[in-house]
Amino acid sequence: MFDTTLRDGAQFEGISLTVDDKLRVAEQLDRLGVRWIEGGYPQANPRDAEFFQRAPSELSLETAELVAFGSTRRPAGKVDDDTTLRALVDAGVGTACIVGKSWDFHVTQALGTTLDEGVAMVGDSVAFLRGEGLRVFFDAEHFFDGYRTNPEFALRVLEAAAMGGAECVVLCDTNGGALPHEVQAATADVVAHLDVQVGIHTQNDGGCAVANSVAAVLGGATHLQGTVNGYGERTGNANLMTAIPDLELKLGITCLPEGRIERLTSVSRHVAELVNLPPHPADPYVGSSAFAHKGGLHTSGLGKAGGATYEHIDPAVVGNHTRVLVSDLGGRAGMAMKAAELGVELDGAAAAALTDELKRREALGFVYEAADASLELLMREAGGWRQDLFSLEGYRVTTYHRHATRGGTPIDDDDEAMVDTEASVKVWVGDERLVAIGEGNGPVNALDHALRTALNGRYPALARIHLIDFRVRVLDSSSTTGAVVRVLVDSTDGEHTWTTIGVDSNIIEASWQALVDSIVYGLVHAGA
Repeated sequence: MFDTTLRDGAQFEGISLTVDDKLRVAEQLDRLGVRWIEGGYPQANPRDAEFFQRAPSELSLETAELVAFGSTRRPAGKVDDDTTLRALVDAGVGTACIVGKSWDFHVTQALGTTLDEGVAMVGDSVAFLRGEGLRVFFDAEHFFDGYRTNPEFALRVLEAAAMGGAECVVLCDTNGGALPHEVQAATADVVAHLDVQVGIHTQNDGGCAVANSVAAVLGGATHLQGTVNGYGERTGNANLMTAIPDLELKLGITCLPEGRIERLTSVSRHVAELVNLPPHPADPYVGSSAFAHKGGLHTSGLGKAGGATYEHIDPAVVGNHTRVLVSDLGGRAGMAMKAAELGVELDGAAAAALTDELKRREALGFVYEAADASLELLMREAGGWRQDLFSLEGYRVTTYHRHATRGGTPIDDDDEAMVDTEASVKVWVGDERLVAIGEGNGPVNALDHALRTALNGRYPALARIHLIDFRVRVLDSSSTTGAVVRVLVDSTDGEHTWTTIGVDSNIIEASWQALVDSIVYGLVHAGA
């Protein structure tokens, strides 16, 4: 397994890695157990150069080795004064991966040179790096396009790399347009033609990056390049989080050291945090929805016969787990399983009643599969529990929009309008009536402050509960400003994170529902 997240993956739109980020990603890749980590192009930018400078002292890699990426010498150039090749030698690592053209069209049009010179550029560059003591991998750019139009030239390029001392020649589907049957056949031809290791590097422009990688392995490739979560330029690279379990669990081909595949999900999500992109829930194997079940037929089958009924592997093998989603598509069996998952006891009658209530609520716009905390509170109530932390008598929110004027005319047209928001809350804690006022940056913030002020000192755990995200969705946009809205609130106590929901045609009321659920859930789990 050759990971190129730090080089090819970093070209994905929305990713911008600091040197510290790259070091932390490399630690996760080593934890997973990949064999090679392509650290970047030492000459490309100061960050990559600094990464290679800091890596030896700041990384303690157990399974992986760092690889520096570069390209062949320039047309009609000399290897001994080529700055790109010299940067690879000076990078301080033992392995280099260089890219060169294997499509005749690119050699004559993009490089503007002859095919013979294109072959020489590859052979000379590999031989020079080998002479400097480096192990060398050669990435044959646009190989499948080149092999389709001029197979003789494409093979000449690979031969030059092999004769120059390349340890592995990597067939690259650079434009991402090849299909699995083409990749498998071409790879098998190359494996039969050469005596060196053959690798595969695919892009996902046609949606076949993982399938093409597996096809190449079936064709004889024993070196696979890809990225965590499929990050990469345009539509991304082969997703190692899918390719690895496909090969290990479906084909019995060892990809990682023993015991490492169970780290797949945690590494996937950790790297997603490091690159500041949300994990994709529908990703195979590692996504939060990969083993989530919503339909009544599925959840009923799971309850009777376990995961094998609707899961192609045991999710624990890749560090994931089964999730049951309750919705208007499910039944009482799914409700009972979800209750057990959340640690709530529900008898058959309560589960049936809650299933009917949930269907009614979902018709109004509630979606509890996205708000487990609110769902747990509903389940507790269905089982007879009533929250007695506080009860609402009423709340009021006022917003005052003002602008500095004189005689009805703005003093300065450039002045920003001032918006003041104030909320008052009246609640009961036992027999005690509490009234508080809060000011905030908008109505939800003001309500939050007012409620916290009213409850101040009565529940110490409240100080640890904080809102971290607030999302609003309009459910029936045809109703314009009178539309029903759904509010989702994410909260944390510093250790755990939970989501609550509110739905109403009044955005403040919907926000209040989600806010109260968030605080009640946090206090209940804090033992209040």
